[in-house]
Amino acid sequence: MSVRVIKAPFSPPGGVHPAYRKEATSALAVEAVPVPGRLVLSLAQHIGAPSRPVVKKGDRVLRGQVVAEAGGYVSSAVHSPTSGVVKTLDEMMTAGGRAAMCVEIEADGADEATAFSPAPNWSELPAKALVEKVAAAGIIGMGGAGFPTHVKLSPPPGKTMDTLIINGAECEPYLTADHRLMLERADRVWAGTRIIRHILGVKTVRVAIEDNKPDAIAAMEKAMSDADGDVAVVALRTRYPQGAEKQLIYSITGREVPSGGLPMDVGALVENVGTAAAIADAVLDGRPLMERIVTVTGDGVKSPKNLLARVGSPLKVLVEACGGILPEAAKIVSGGPMMGIALDGLDVGLNKTTSGLLIMKAASLSYFSSMPCIGCGRCVDACPMRLMPCLISERVEAEDFDGAESYDVMDCIECGCCAFECPAQRPLVQHMRLGKAQVAVRRRKREAAKTA
Repeated sequence: MSVRVIKAPFSPPGGVHPAYRKEATSALAVEAVPVPGRLVLSLAQHIGAPSRPVVKKGDRVLRGQVVAEAGGYVSSAVHSPTSGVVKTLDEMMTAGGRAAMCVEIEADGADEATAFSPAPNWSELPAKALVEKVAAAGIIGMGGAGFPTHVKLSPPPGKTMDTLIINGAECEPYLTADHRLMLERADRVWAGTRIIRHILGVKTVRVAIEDNKPDAIAAMEKAMSDADGDVAVVALRTRYPQGAEKQLIYSITGREVPSGGLPMDVGALVENVGTAAAIADAVLDGRPLMERIVTVTGDGVKSPKNLLARVGSPLKVLVEACGGILPEAAKIVSGGPMMGIALDGLDVGLNKTTSGLLIMKAASLSYFSSMPCIGCGRCVDACPMRLMPCLISERVEAEDFDGAESYDVMDCIECGCCAFECPAQRPLVQHMRLGKAQVAVRRRKREAAKTA
């Protein structure tokens, strides 16, 4: 039996065509980075409550041992990626660009592991037992959002899903981590997909990949040859941000997630290919999420590579594995150029959600200006959420956050299309982020006032 390869039946609005520049690493096999002598594990790598540490300074830990448990239902566990001694528990800067409580581990070089509990008979287990294994493994969305996966796999009563979408679009320029994962571990991506399908009981499965990755499409088609039922690989039109959750759902189903809604509101669930592979590792091998593939690239690094690194590895170790930073390097970005976060140094630990590290020379950078909007409307045409970034930006500049809310600023996905298209080089994404943060604060105050 062979799986179908189909074209995406729908085309979402907006989007842009940046220079993708994936050729530097797309053909490079993943290389494993040796375990560093020091690892820094953020307890706030995910959406939701921070993880609660269950170790203290001086404790010896093993690879795979829980060092922090979920701090609530919407939270996630954190595991030690190697054996060693807990050196400190303190607030430190993270690869997400913010300070958070972290567990620092001094590796002992033994890489001694705790006992794992595989479930080779997973198809005989109830969905609840599998979701518990996913939660115990500390798996979160690895496409960037970091939402705890066990929560996504547990829809509330009354919410049913009929379509599972596995996201292999990787539309962010420069990044090739998911691409290499599909080429080198397609069987694991498919195994994780089957496990998710079993948990949800859905009939329709789509593995979505942009059509600029024909080798990945072929690899997944081959891995999925034993598929049964309504299963297909979808070749997406290459256009940023095709891999954004709401845009992906529309491309495949034609359904629009309502404002303020979730994918489950339209019967869909989206998981990244990395998340699917991590689920397979957790269920088939009993291994928690302790490592990930990360693309280190850009014209400011000597030898761009795709690396397999332990979570918590200092980013400087990854750069050293690529020959180091060139003297002309001027900017460090955690993630890609469109949605990444600028860092002021490399002495932070790799997060579960860090898919790329971009090092750029000054000559390759563009800079924002304080010019006023020229009213061209290009940002409106580019916005995949059908927003009016120019008007929202002006409301934020005027500190009229109620006005920004009335223009649906909370629907912004911060993809950067508006800033990419703006001929005046206005900092539109920064304005959108500020507006969203201020609106969120005001909403919390309004809710608190209702219960006061």
